[in-house]
Amino acid sequence: MIHPTKHIPAEQTLLGAGAVIFASLPQPRTVTSLWEAVRKDKSIGTFERFILALTMLYSLQVVRFEGGLITRQKP
Repeated sequence: MIHPTKHIPAEQTLLGAGAVIFASLPQPRTVTSLWEAVRKDKSIGTFERFILALTMLYSLQVVRFEGGLITRQKP
């Protein structure tokens, strides 16, 4: 599920996983180091969910990928 509903809390959605990923990006990181930083969080769960949430953030233009690093998109 992408967004929370009456029966699905935010922690179990891609938006919740995306929030965890975004909070872990105060500075540019590689995909591997970002995965290592968030992999134990329950809202991330699996590598597949991590990639889905990261793809969602990229699609929403919240993060960008340049030179092998993932960074927060500047407004």
